[in-house]
Amino acid sequence: MASTSRELIYQTLNFQNPARAPRDLWVLPLAMWTYPAEYRALLERYPSDIGGPNGYETERAITTGDQYGIGEFTDEWGCKFTNIQAGVIGEVKDAPIKNWDTDIPNVHFPREWLTMQPTPVNAECGASDKFMLAGACPRPFEQLQFLRGTVDLYMDLLDPPASMLAFMQEMHHFYTDLLVAWAKTDVDGLKFMDDWGSQRILLIKPALWREYFKPMYAEYAQIAHSYGKKLFMHSDGHILDIYPDLVEIGVDAVNSQVFCMGTKNLEPFAGKITFWGEIDRQNLLPSGTTVDIDNAVRDVYKRLWRNGGCFAQCEFGAGARPENVKQVFASWDEVTKQ
Repeated sequence: MASTSRELIYQTLNFQNPARAPRDLWVLPLAMWTYPAEYRALLERYPSDIGGPNGYETERAITTGDQYGIGEFTDEWGCKFTNIQAGVIGEVKDAPIKNWDTDIPNVHFPREWLTMQPTPVNAECGASDKFMLAGACPRPFEQLQFLRGTVDLYMDLLDPPASMLAFMQEMHHFYTDLLVAWAKTDVDGLKFMDDWGSQRILLIKPALWREYFKPMYAEYAQIAHSYGKKLFMHSDGHILDIYPDLVEIGVDAVNSQVFCMGTKNLEPFAGKITFWGEIDRQNLLPSGTTVDIDNAVRDVYKRLWRNGGCFAQCEFGAGARPENVKQVFASWDEVTKQ
């Protein structure tokens, strides 16, 4: 009897020789709008093994505008994004915290997220054979950038004022409360994200990352594992410097730009953490051939697959060619199916 999607992912995370690499396709709205027929065909031929329940909150955090539309969008925290390209997410041009001592009261913590209802969440999990990830995704570093502005935040981290550290602690407590609430449901895994890398190095010194953010993530892992859940993380960019830390604190799967860092450089971590994708979306998916894609998948398999430990995952973004996205999943099936 074939394994369910949920079983397949547990086998992958536990390096238990799954029958194939589990699938997870990420799609930007712009790609869906540009290639609607190809997108539908991809979903039909290569359905994702990951699902996620709705939150069923009794209170909804207020947002304004369309997150993926041209114009302005205000998120649940009160950060206003400006977007000039439909189908992608814009940027915060005017961060609400100009002064840590005076502007913190202007920030809205979206505690409405804590009104998530477990009963319908559990029912949705029970009705699916997919691996279900929680509908919450803490992102402390990115949210701090949205609230303060990237340049000012980087300067603050060199000598953080007491009011900033107090705010970071309050944010952390909010996120841990949110993760505990989801961990008490029947989801299979929790998740968090923060984009930490530039094209070549970490965005801040690793020592600063370890001082301020590693303890937060370690507590996320402790929460997940104490409730018997797996912990998934996403980060863009070159994050090789913190891979040992992610293994140490117990992150089970990380979605990162493996081709930005080099599969050879990541090979020492194979069998210690699961590579939740990806295939190069900067160059190969938009500009490569299907042969290039096949070679890329085989390189990841050779260097990072250890009786599991890899997902067939990629992003169908604005510039990706549909045939290349399709080839990602076809090649993974070929190299891992038994």
